[in-house]
Amino acid sequence: MAYTKEEKSWIFQDWANSAYSIMITTAILPIYFKGVAANAGIADTTSTAYWGYANSIGTLLISLLAPILGTIADYQFFKKRFFGLFTTIGIAFTFLLIFIPTDAWLLLLGFYVLSLIGFSGANIFYDAFLIDVTTNDRMDKVSSAGYAYGYLGSCIPFIIFIIFQATGILPISDVALVNIGFVMTALWWLFFTIPMWKNVHQIHYIPAVKNPVKTSFKRLFHTVSHISEHKNIVIFLIAYFFYIDGVDTIFRMATSYGIDLGISQTTLILILLMTQLVAFPFTLLYGYLAKRFSAKPLIFTAIFVYIIICVYAVFMKTALDFWILAMLVGTSQGGIQALSRSFFGKFSAIMGPALMGVITQITGKTQYGVASLIVLFLVGGILFLFVKEKNLENL
Repeated sequence: MAYTKEEKSWIFQDWANSAYSIMITTAILPIYFKGVAANAGIADTTSTAYWGYANSIGTLLISLLAPILGTIADYQFFKKRFFGLFTTIGIAFTFLLIFIPTDAWLLLLGFYVLSLIGFSGANIFYDAFLIDVTTNDRMDKVSSAGYAYGYLGSCIPFIIFIIFQATGILPISDVALVNIGFVMTALWWLFFTIPMWKNVHQIHYIPAVKNPVKTSFKRLFHTVSHISEHKNIVIFLIAYFFYIDGVDTIFRMATSYGIDLGISQTTLILILLMTQLVAFPFTLLYGYLAKRFSAKPLIFTAIFVYIIICVYAVFMKTALDFWILAMLVGTSQGGIQALSRSFFGKFSAIMGPALMGVITQITGKTQYGVASLIVLFLVGGILFLFVKEKNLENL
């Protein structure tokens, strides 16, 4: 069955916001931040730790807000409003990055955190719209398509940036080129969000009430007080919190890690591009295999791959090692995110960046920071063993 207009518009939103993921979170901004931090006299391992703390702080703030915002969004019209609000915040602060001085590393981190709050907040409500655009039996397929086409779409502005950088076709400084990358990301995100705004609507909702905020707090308190009645959901959420934290941490910290290993910026950018291209077919493959074998064994497979990645990172010394690690990430990153999203929404990546930052600062070696993430995957995988998949189908 072909995708409906609503499904296509929802999938296209991944195409829109994934440009932020690669350009801001993973590639261009982390490299630029390392340079800005160096201009201010900050050592490489220290700036990597600060980048990790910034990611943890941004995600922690939105995660604290998520439960009550999500409860309010259950009411008619609010889900779309919150999606629009956070999308606007994310796009605005991505654009405003161009005004940060080249030695103001702390201000740069602050604006990045605000853009990350916008991006993460928008994604919470974007993910929540999955139940409004498709049916239960198509969720794995549609969610996987979103991530897959997101990886593919994000390559376009990234390739344009690479061409500008490699050819020097624009007679401008490196800083000006980075600023063009920021503007291009913001405009890409804005333009391709239009189908989501236009065609996706909240189908499942609670009728409006006089005081939605007060009522939402009461509903949230009632849910928490009766949490024991939803044991399977709680186990899944805790498991998910751990393993997806590790996934997102590797995604957000990979570039800083590569720079600390002495890999050139050009090589890093090329590796990240190839990772996106590898992720496209493998994410679709995960969706196809989930239809045949169910999502649970596929998520376990991805967790196992990530444990291998963390172990391998300890012994990584060369650019070839980084290539191998990146390709492994590409095989499983989209799959585990997509299948988990079709189970439930995402709101993690709090502990991982902070854990990696602390270990990196203590040991002075980024490899050990990555290795520490094994704990997150092991805990998440063990807890996930106790999740009964059939009871999650109606979430």
